[in-house]
Amino acid sequence: MALRIEDYAIIGDMHTAAVVGADGSIDWLCLPDFDSPSCFARLVGTDSHGYWKIAPAGGPSAVLASRRRYREDSLVLETEFDTATGTVRISDFMPVGVSHPHVMRVVEGIAGTVDLALELTLRFDYGDAVPWVTSSPGLLRMTAGPDAVALWHRVHTVGKNLTTVADFTVSTGQRYPFTLVWHPSNEEPPAPLDTYYALEHTDAIWKEWAGRCTYEGPWRDQVVRSLLTLKALTVETTGGIVAAPTTSLPETLGGGRNWDYRYCWLRDAALTLESLMRGGYLDEALAWRDWLVRSVAGDPARLQIMYGPSGERRLVEWEADWLPGYESSTPVRIGNAASGQFQLDVYGEVLSALHAAAHADGVPNAAAWDLQIKLIEFLASAWIAPDDGIWEVRGPRRHFTHSKVMAWVAVDRAVRTLEQWPDLKGDLEGWRELRARIHADVCEHGFNRDLGAFTQYYGADTLDASVLMIPLVGFLPPDDPRVVSTVEAVEHRLLADGLVLRYETSDAGPVDGLSGREGAFLACSFWLVDCLHLIGRTADAEALFERLVGLSNALGLLAEEYDPVAGRLVGNFPQAFSHVSLVNSAFRLAGADPLTTVAAALGATPAGRRAARAASRRTARSRRSRTKGEGGRSARRRGP
Repeated sequence: MALRIEDYAIIGDMHTAAVVGADGSIDWLCLPDFDSPSCFARLVGTDSHGYWKIAPAGGPSAVLASRRRYREDSLVLETEFDTATGTVRISDFMPVGVSHPHVMRVVEGIAGTVDLALELTLRFDYGDAVPWVTSSPGLLRMTAGPDAVALWHRVHTVGKNLTTVADFTVSTGQRYPFTLVWHPSNEEPPAPLDTYYALEHTDAIWKEWAGRCTYEGPWRDQVVRSLLTLKALTVETTGGIVAAPTTSLPETLGGGRNWDYRYCWLRDAALTLESLMRGGYLDEALAWRDWLVRSVAGDPARLQIMYGPSGERRLVEWEADWLPGYESSTPVRIGNAASGQFQLDVYGEVLSALHAAAHADGVPNAAAWDLQIKLIEFLASAWIAPDDGIWEVRGPRRHFTHSKVMAWVAVDRAVRTLEQWPDLKGDLEGWRELRARIHADVCEHGFNRDLGAFTQYYGADTLDASVLMIPLVGFLPPDDPRVVSTVEAVEHRLLADGLVLRYETSDAGPVDGLSGREGAFLACSFWLVDCLHLIGRTADAEALFERLVGLSNALGLLAEEYDPVAGRLVGNFPQAFSHVSLVNSAFRLAGADPLTTVAAALGATPAGRRAARAASRRTARSRRSRTKGEGGRSARRRGP
């Protein structure tokens, strides 16, 4: 049975990620990529759908106490179990920069002697395909169709009811390494890596990457953990950024609001890019820009809101009806039909991100600028059309206020780019006129004077948390009375136990076309933090921020939502949008201009960009000199 969402952690190699429970069980893993079919699916299924557990023999009753942590500024996970006879540590990680995805687990005796049990049930194709298993000394091979997984080990394994099991004992100072590696079934399995070296190297390169962070505010630990999580959700080879490594973790326990998040939403990825840039990570910004140009190339009218990690366009949605869902929350969805929706706001997020990336690079990329011109030319007529909105509603299209605001952002950022680099081609005066026209339209039709607030869509009397973005993107200044009254209206109408709901829903027919309630969307609560700070209520903003940080699990990870009724994290996990919003709020509360990147602060020139990178690397070297226990460098393909 799956654990509470907050009882999980992730390890990853920037191609995929494993979800690891506090009980020592890996309950979700897709191989070889984030969006590949899973080989462990207990998270949304049962034991028979795949998991890999290493824990003290005798079950939970044999464990007197347990604790877990990430190594400082690293993605190496350590779990310790105390038993009546001793203490054992399990170090879980995925090496980066290797040719095939590896999941490595090192069991180490810390004190006394501990009896352990290994259980491995591997099922390809989301728990539906039982592999053919062959065994030889030190090697277990599991094959089904095009996929194969090898387990290198040093224990005696046996098969029992289609599960591989092993019992072994670890004493003080003993180490038992286990390496699970995926490979094409027509190839031989890769030789096992040196476990000690792989562990220390993986730890060292994550620490080196984290050491480049330029944030020095009061919540540095939380910011660095969030940035590490965002980096773990980045695809190393393409630059794409997935929204989460999981699918169908429910927004309400037992409900049907369950979606597949293992794809690259342009909105989420653009905001992630800007958060990474604020943290000093400029190379990631340029890699994402290149991914974007490749992925969206073609007709701007057919811009999708999301793509596969490598830019795939067809994300057909279907239901894995053999999986019972997380805590009976069905259906379990694979793919996402929202990829075919029309959402105006993504144009704003994309152009805002490309504007920021131009600062990072010192000059607009020619291909990226050509793309922006095409997008603005499309928006010139498309912005007046109704759309599906930021929340991907499956009800009728409407004139959503946030969508129109973000259409304004798209044009505004294009205007700013032309003003900064006047040699670029573009219709500056025409775009300025278009920007003014959209602005006037939103102010006239999106603001409800009776409510004193910008509403969910034109003519509505319902609220939507997305209108909190109005001052955050520069559409109106924070001291505008309409902004202040909108923030106060959101506090009055959209709070559930002090946290912000996305919008008002009811079983009678909410705008999203779905029934049932959902939890509080954590990103929206961080937006309220930002708005409270901007309108001068910094004490209230900091109090809410502290509460939100406190909703993280013990490892600093956040899901998509928090259910105030159940008192639990809900939704896909960990969620990039939540961690992006945490980073942005921390920067604002620390007094940093949220629209200023390291590169822009040093000058939007190639020399300024080089200075920014040199500064971040000097910071990394300085912090590494204060860090103990790091491994050496590697000749393998680079990691973070």
